[in-house]
Amino acid sequence: MLKCYDCSEENKVNEAVGVCIVCGKGLCTEHIKQIELPMKGGYPMSHLTLKKDLPRMMCQECIDTTLGVDSFD
Repeated sequence: MLKCYDCSEENKVNEAVGVCIVCGKGLCTEHIKQIELPMKGGYPMSHLTLKKDLPRMMCQECIDTTLGVDSFD
């Protein structure tokens, strides 16, 4: 089974439940963060906006780096 990368950095062992959509590291329930990202269509439907944001799974490090957020809970 895939193990949580962040837990291994803390010398712990936990099974991963998902992966970060940015960096791809496996994450356990303690380290994975679900965020809602607004989704807009691209070519050829550039004006299409989905009615509901799509949930995305990310690690805290990628949230901090890509969205500029210090903590997301």
